[in-house]
Amino acid sequence: MSLEMIPELVPLSQFPTWIRDIRERLRRGPIVLTDNDVAAAVLVEPETWNDLLVELEDLQDALDALTAYEAYRRDPESVRPWQEIRAKLIAEGRLDD
Repeated sequence: MSLEMIPELVPLSQFPTWIRDIRERLRRGPIVLTDNDVAAAVLVEPETWNDLLVELEDLQDALDALTAYEAYRRDPESVRPWQEIRAKLIAEGRLDD
């Protein structure tokens, strides 16, 4: 999913009359709600929100992997073997056997 320019700004003062059209407007993309011309909130469809969370988690996992790899490159002896880490995760109930 690529993020496009936010297509619509809606003042909060117009929100009560605008609520009927919200679903159709959200199909076209995210909407920024403004209060006195200042961004106050962003509305997105639930699917978009979920996609963003998955992408954020994937990016965080990639960053964690890169950080771990850099630590290994600096000091390969400080890294514990996978078997040891796996056994600990299983013992803690955080990984299925």
